[in-house]
Amino acid sequence: MVADTTPGLRYSSSTGRWVLAGTVLGSGIAALDATVVGIALPAIGRDFHATVTSLQWVVDGYTLPLAGLLLLGGALGDVYGRRKLFVIGTVWFALASLACGLAPNDAFLIGARALQGVGAALLTPGSLAILQASFASDDRSRAIGAWSGLGGVATAIGPFLGGWLIGAVSWRLVFFINLPIAAAVVAIAVRHIPESRAPGPRQPLDPAGAATISLASPASRTG
Repeated sequence: MVADTTPGLRYSSSTGRWVLAGTVLGSGIAALDATVVGIALPAIGRDFHATVTSLQWVVDGYTLPLAGLLLLGGALGDVYGRRKLFVIGTVWFALASLACGLAPNDAFLIGARALQGVGAALLTPGSLAILQASFASDDRSRAIGAWSGLGGVATAIGPFLGGWLIGAVSWRLVFFINLPIAAAVVAIAVRHIPESRAPGPRQPLDPAGAATISLASPASRTG
């Protein structure tokens, strides 16, 4: 739980709107890549002559690290700085997206998707925690509501945009489009988002537990 250490950003302020925009864009690209890639699977399968199993792992290779490392990503942000982990996760996600777009085969793409999932697990919990820590208490619920609503709009529009990009250019553009968005997120974060950490004594991190969850999930699917 994030303590109320807010510096008192107002929803109506310029800085408050920038913070909201940065967190929405950051969490938005992570959420979209969990769904939009599904539209690209037929084109990926044709290009790589991939099996159904390989195409399934293009999806699972992203979602399993994301689910398994999400709590660890939030804990790291509480300890080392939420903005810092948000920026690191966004840069990591962008580099992994570049690798996905340049993938020469399905095995490489699956590995790059796993790295994407790690980046998403670092940036996603930070986006909400930043809002909770940054906004004044009477504006916080409004900011979180806007974050949730705008994120839902982006998730709804994403598949249509992804389908158009795939048909007009290539499935690779689904990954390349993340790069300018990630650059905008980093620029906004560095300029406008205040740094915050959880107050009080640091809780011990459990990276081994997070890794076990990630590894156990595929085992349960095949067991």
